[in-house]
Amino acid sequence: MKLPGKKSEESQSRSSRGELAAQLAAPVRNFLATEAGSSGLMLFAVTVALFWANSPWSESYFSLWHTDASVAVGNARLSMDLAHWVNDGLMALFFFVIGLEVRYELSVGSLNDRRRIMIPGLAGIGGMLVPVALYLLIAPGTQAANGWGIVIGTDTAFMLGALAVVGPRFVTQLRIFLLAITVIDDIVAVTVIGVVYSGSIHIPELVAALVLGAILSSLSRFDVWWAVPYVLIVLVMWWATLQAGLHASIAGMLGGLLIPAREPSREGVAQAVRLFRAFRQSPRADVGKTARKGLQKAVSVNERLQMYLHPWSSYVVVPVFALANAGVDLRDGVLTDALGSALTWAVVVGLVGGKLIGISGGARIGTRFGLGRLPGGVGEGHVLGGAALSGIGFTVSLLIAGLAFEDDAELLAQATVGVLLAALIATLAGWLVFRLSTVMGGQTDADLPRYLDRLVDPDTDHILGPVDAPLTLVEYGDFECPFCARATGVTRELRNRFGDRFRYVFRHLPLPDVHPHAELAARAAVAADAQGHFWDMHDLLYKHQDELEYEDTVVYAIDLGLDMERFLKDLESDWAAERVRRDAASAEASGVQGAPTFFIGNRRHTGPYDAESLARELEQLASEGSGATPTDP
Repeated sequence: MKLPGKKSEESQSRSSRGELAAQLAAPVRNFLATEAGSSGLMLFAVTVALFWANSPWSESYFSLWHTDASVAVGNARLSMDLAHWVNDGLMALFFFVIGLEVRYELSVGSLNDRRRIMIPGLAGIGGMLVPVALYLLIAPGTQAANGWGIVIGTDTAFMLGALAVVGPRFVTQLRIFLLAITVIDDIVAVTVIGVVYSGSIHIPELVAALVLGAILSSLSRFDVWWAVPYVLIVLVMWWATLQAGLHASIAGMLGGLLIPAREPSREGVAQAVRLFRAFRQSPRADVGKTARKGLQKAVSVNERLQMYLHPWSSYVVVPVFALANAGVDLRDGVLTDALGSALTWAVVVGLVGGKLIGISGGARIGTRFGLGRLPGGVGEGHVLGGAALSGIGFTVSLLIAGLAFEDDAELLAQATVGVLLAALIATLAGWLVFRLSTVMGGQTDADLPRYLDRLVDPDTDHILGPVDAPLTLVEYGDFECPFCARATGVTRELRNRFGDRFRYVFRHLPLPDVHPHAELAARAAVAADAQGHFWDMHDLLYKHQDELEYEDTVVYAIDLGLDMERFLKDLESDWAAERVRRDAASAEASGVQGAPTFFIGNRRHTGPYDAESLARELEQLASEGSGATPTDP
């Protein structure tokens, strides 16, 4: 069997596919940065709203949001004032994006494993029940008690922005943990809005909305990959929900939840690569259109809609909502009355104290009874600090306050002051908890390990290139993972680029839960390594990923001319299995969560792993003169 040459077409194809896969995944990785970055704009909008509402021009502020605006198509007409267009229209888009994100996390993200969701789930439940209980204990009278829903939600953007400012330096795992909690908050909050704070229900329009939801969920079964049909159905479903008397946010959330998410398939990405290469060879408009269609089909509609809509939701919808709802005229004793109102402090205590006690208590109960464990790098001090910051209710809290006290301006002003005050106190409380957990409890920054747990060892590691080369790329890979296979072309390109200054190190990370033949393939590679043919077996295993049965590995060993008696003995040996387990244990200790994962020198690489991105980091490593083994700061 002929092995592929270093500069073969197969190698070039793998390089292109690795780069494409990294580029397709990049927009999703920007989610956290977008969410946190929008909080500054939201804070600016709150400041403008408060200044405007308390300025000599305050009348123009309130009259603006009471201005009527209509949309008419034939005899159909929808008319609302601007405040309702923001709260019922733009906020439906906001919840639609949240629904998309929730569906993605439940399908292929951090919440698709029941073991991962248990602790955030208990924390999220506690973070809603305790705030509501505290609110109802303090809130005066029946009318004020109607606002109990104000304290159930957390503003994700504002909370992540505050975490970036007052939290630990490395917060990746803490962010993921808190996002899992807010997923539960958002689902419950929208349900409460739809069930508790909606008006009278009109059955025909409600049935129409449900039918549209059923059609929406069935589109993917008919392989509809174009985003426009999904968007049009969601728009009509929003209108039907509004006419049914339900708050439109429930249509947004439900629409997002019904649009499925999936991992890019091996076949889809391969087809996109072929079309991309065809366009590179023949850059014509018609070929480019076909290539673009192939790229779009490779990624689920859910992820594409997130990529397009998330910036609009974060940078436009949420700030406009803050501008429309945070403006409270605090003059003429309104602020004094609010600060002396039990309703205001019911909101503050419910959000700040309730979230702190409920989230941390729920997480503590779950870990104490062995129902799950906190993510790697997240300690109890981090959970307390994140729980305190979760008291920033803002967006959902202001929306529910407006619905609960729509006909009582005085109670609405008191609730709004409570929400704003809670956001300030929660931020200060989070800062204080993080500082105390560091000083008194010795709590370190929350993150997965960022450096290799053991340095590259020429005596035990699989190394391609000079063993003393100054530039090192370490990959934790899985022989049955298609994206690992495509990354091999990237490493060949880097070897050609850097020559003898570069060494590539492969470490085993079989993922048997998703790749049942990966562990056998890893042991076959180790057995081949015992006879000096690791890299030949490495290339064969990746070339034939669909043929990794026991008999297949034997055929590859025969083709390589190995001593078969020795190969078969080594393949079944304990030392080969232990060699693979040692690499897998090293991966976990080094903060690796999936394959492929790369380390530049000794530091874990994050972001795209195309050749250019990795080369830039390698060149930066060379310019710093750090060598192959930088130290952990």
